[in-house]
Amino acid sequence: MRLLRALAALLAIATVSGCAAVVVAGAAGGVMVASDRREPDTVVADERIEITAANRIRTALQDKAHVNVTSFNRTVLLTGEATTDAQRDEAERIARAVPEVRKIVDEIAIRPPSSLTARSGDAITTSQVKSRMIGAQEFNSLHVKVVTEASVVYLMGLVTAKEADAATQVARTTAGVSKVVQVFELIAEPAPQAKTN
Repeated sequence: MRLLRALAALLAIATVSGCAAVVVAGAAGGVMVASDRREPDTVVADERIEITAANRIRTALQDKAHVNVTSFNRTVLLTGEATTDAQRDEAERIARAVPEVRKIVDEIAIRPPSSLTARSGDAITTSQVKSRMIGAQEFNSLHVKVVTEASVVYLMGLVTAKEADAATQVARTTAGVSKVVQVFELIAEPAPQAKTN
């Protein structure tokens, strides 16, 4: 409640000074962090892991491979393409050596790098899946990270079994999705809240 009052006060001040958009954007970011099930230091660690691993892989493999790095709760998902098994193994080795990584899920395909058109299509698919998750209103869509590679949708997050099933169903029934891969970490269902009279 104190946070909401502080945000409201900042919004009122910013509106007078013409900085409302900045405050609203900051407030939205705060809401996203507040609803994230990861610890704040883990959110920061995931960003650090993604940047470090991606830079090291890009430096080592250059244009021989196209590898995307996504980290959630220190689990690293590697997607994209490598032209040889050795390149894929090198990308995994590099990612595994990054500090704080707990687990690697290697989904790098052995094939030529995808085109910009294909990558744009994947970005559109990711947006469509996320939009449909928001529209379904069956779970908090901020708890699910969506990654699309070659029309395959990967779902990450700390979710309950019920949320995992609902998210998977939404992704599976989205146009253009060929396959859904769960990379979730399952958590217990929250205890029902006691009714107050």
